[in-house]
Amino acid sequence: MTACTPTSSWTEYPDRVSEPRIIDTLDGRPLVLDGGLGTLLEARGHDLSSSLWSARLLRDDPDEVRAAHAEFAAAGADVLITSSYQVGYEALAAEGLGAAEVDELLRASVRLAREAADESGRDVLVAASVGPYGAVRADGSEYTGVYDVDAAALRLWHRRRLQVLAEAGADLIAVETLPSLAEVEAVAAELAGTGAAAWISLSGASTGFTRETRAAALAVAAEIDEVVAVGVNCCPPGSVAEALADAPAGVALVAYPNSGERWDAGTRAWHGAAGVSPDDARSWIAAGARLVGGCCRTTPADIAGLAAAIRG
Repeated sequence: MTACTPTSSWTEYPDRVSEPRIIDTLDGRPLVLDGGLGTLLEARGHDLSSSLWSARLLRDDPDEVRAAHAEFAAAGADVLITSSYQVGYEALAAEGLGAAEVDELLRASVRLAREAADESGRDVLVAASVGPYGAVRADGSEYTGVYDVDAAALRLWHRRRLQVLAEAGADLIAVETLPSLAEVEAVAAELAGTGAAAWISLSGASTGFTRETRAAALAVAAEIDEVVAVGVNCCPPGSVAEALADAPAGVALVAYPNSGERWDAGTRAWHGAAGVSPDDARSWIAAGARLVGGCCRTTPADIAGLAAAIRG
């Protein structure tokens, strides 16, 4: 693993990264997250299958990224999640991008979401996405949490990206789809003491969790002062309730499952009912969810339905 040296002190944050502001917001009504940004970009005609993934659009067609964010804002999303999930230094170095160029792509992901949020005419927040180590490796380990690195190396791998995104002007950091207790511990240790508000969401599809280790991971995340919500994403809607039940009592929760469709590799097509049920969303809110939205293949129409249901 190539070490990424932090660019400056972890204590140097802009005013936008404000834990008290986020806590005050979550104490109000539940917030609607956006949906599947990557799959929306694909639906808009873009091929994201290269190793650059959405980083290619950040570099080559930023207007499209902004437009996709704007679709979700127009649908009623209160929080836009940046397109930085799979932006990593080592993977992009293989494509010829230096660390400073990757830093700029990360900053651009926040800037584009912020522009769409500001243009919405509403008080829309921006959450800077941080995906797991396995997502950047693109070898399937994001679904298992089985990595070839130790805890110290995992912390170092996350450090620079967390810092750059925190300094880029997002309202909070969205640490998403973490597949193992070990990675939750690594990220929580990096966030502790920084003052950077974040949520930590576990992969609901990872084989790296038993129910016991999932509960332990949620508890570890919730212990960190900077973590304002914990929960689950990237899973079938039917898996959310059990995961939320494993979280510590009294903690704000986040839930944003996939559309519910299943990928059939044989037919190379998605099957099953699509969309996140407003009734499900209301039940998650009753269980303590303060941030509710969608992940892969959830559309602006799905988010509009959730927004209407949540706001009555």
